[in-house]
Amino acid sequence: MKSVERFSGRVDDYQKFRPDYPASLVAEIRKRTGLQGPAVVADIGSGTGIFTRRLLQAGFKVYALEPNREMREAAETLLVDEARFSSIDASAENSCLASASIDLVTVAQAFHWFNTDSAKQEFRRILKDDGKLALIWNKRKLSRPFQQSYDTILREFSPEYGKVNHMNLGKADLERFFAVNEMQRVVLDNSQCLDFAGLLGRLKSSSYCPDEKSPQFIPLATELLALFDQYAVDGAIDFEYDTELYVGPIAR
Repeated sequence: MKSVERFSGRVDDYQKFRPDYPASLVAEIRKRTGLQGPAVVADIGSGTGIFTRRLLQAGFKVYALEPNREMREAAETLLVDEARFSSIDASAENSCLASASIDLVTVAQAFHWFNTDSAKQEFRRILKDDGKLALIWNKRKLSRPFQQSYDTILREFSPEYGKVNHMNLGKADLERFFAVNEMQRVVLDNSQCLDFAGLLGRLKSSSYCPDEKSPQFIPLATELLALFDQYAVDGAIDFEYDTELYVGPIAR
């Protein structure tokens, strides 16, 4: 399946069960870039608008680029009343934005889907000379026992997990996008409180989750329920993340 199409059937679960980002994340971006609203941001791979909304709340003017129609339309519905929001059917590799028109490029939970060489060239083109780049992920806290067990069942029952898992990216993969010795890394705590329906929905929102009609889905859901029963307190679990921010001037 093409990467653009992977989330077409997952939009409802994505909107309901994907984590938001910490309120302090945009403050960290402001602090480390010196940018304030109404600076112009290209939020690339903007999905259903989860991080786009954070940027708009901070006063930025945002061009939200999303090539998946269903996800883009969900963001347009969510942000319909935002005057500083523009939705664009475009990709990281071909943004359709004017050269040297952008103060900040943000990529939240999407960078691992890009053709990185082409995206890097496009980011250089659209950013102003003093423009900045911010790459963001909510990464599951694998130091936690629940998350270790969750990772184990994904590896056993989800054949796609090892192929498209964003957690495969390392520091060296990211450093080459930034000017030498200019990449800053910030880690913030984040979490969701989920009942079992929320936990299952969170899993189904992931591109690597087997289709419900596949032979892997029922065993995966059964193992997930057993895991939930083991760790739940008062009918819920804390699904914990490190929100990682990599920010700085782009390599020229």
